[in-house]
Amino acid sequence: MTSETATQPLSDQELMDGFESGVVPESGFHHADHVRLAFAYLRKFPVLPALEKFSSALKQFATRHGKTQLYNETITHAYFFLIRERMARSTDIEIEWEEFASKNPDLFTWKGGILHRYYQEDTLNSDLARRIFVFPDKFR
Repeated sequence: MTSETATQPLSDQELMDGFESGVVPESGFHHADHVRLAFAYLRKFPVLPALEKFSSALKQFATRHGKTQLYNETITHAYFFLIRERMARSTDIEIEWEEFASKNPDLFTWKGGILHRYYQEDTLNSDLARRIFVFPDKFR
């Protein structure tokens, strides 16, 4: 592998394959990586199969690292559909990751981010929100 190849960003498929196979270490997967992974699934699959694959991969990742309590279905689904909506609103039907990311910086703020416009903090942290998707309970 040349140094030029090593600095190239992963393709959607490489990202999904690496995540699903367990190659990605827990310490190397942050909020922005979640957004990037959801984007990759949405570019490859129709929305509902993409959501199922994405959610399943996240649950497996959490289980693999002994942190099943960190998976939150409400947060996962809400971000997923926000990403999907932003993709659909793009004037470029085949928008690339770098352009998408630059046009949607609000999706990358984790603490106090976009979901706090729609949800009470207690709701997002609830056991119910971890288990199932809970509809937004706050509006501005």
